[in-house]
Amino acid sequence: MSDEARKPVRPRDAASVVLIRGEGDRTEVLMGRRRKRASFLPNIYVFPGGRVDAVDRLAPRGVAPRRETDRLLRRHTAGASTLALTLAGLRETHEETGYLVGREAGKRELAEAPDTPFWNAMKAAGLMPDLARMDYIARALTPTVSHRRFNTRFFLADADDAAGELIADGELEDLHWLPLDTAHRLPIVDVTEFVLSQARRRWTERRRGRGQRSVPFLHYVRNRQRIDRV
Repeated sequence: MSDEARKPVRPRDAASVVLIRGEGDRTEVLMGRRRKRASFLPNIYVFPGGRVDAVDRLAPRGVAPRRETDRLLRRHTAGASTLALTLAGLRETHEETGYLVGREAGKRELAEAPDTPFWNAMKAAGLMPDLARMDYIARALTPTVSHRRFNTRFFLADADDAAGELIADGELEDLHWLPLDTAHRLPIVDVTEFVLSQARRRWTERRRGRGQRSVPFLHYVRNRQRIDRV
């Protein structure tokens, strides 16, 4: 069956977190390589992330994206939970890297945390997700010809807010920190190249105290890349 005749696969909501640390020429980003037997993007370097699960809707009261981030997400997110999208990125980051991104919190504040592996790890570490410190920087939709499709929202987080030990041999191989300015030399896809540029720009804007007015959306029209700002 030709690509034109094949019925497009319905995309799954997904989230990914770009972890960055440092300043100037010493700015680094965390990336890893998908295993060669992976059904989606084998042997390709990516940021930690994955699909949104039902458990990502669970959180103690008061845990929510900041108003600016929520507003930008809602422009791109008809019917999806902005909380679930943000927490999915943090959960997947923990599962794939070992890092927990959050702020210190006491037992009383964490008492209402759900009984899930991610939240149990947060409670054990005495941390609470600080969604107000995460920036929503890009959205990308997999082409209709792909056999697996994802509607992915990309977030930026400061690695200084991350705790834990980096996983040496997990879902992602060769997981390591590398200079942000050289990350594009790795085997990556166009979406990752696009998100890297957005992360670099937003990281600089954060340092200058600038907010956001729009977020770029990368998608494909007749299999040709298109970028809109919403």
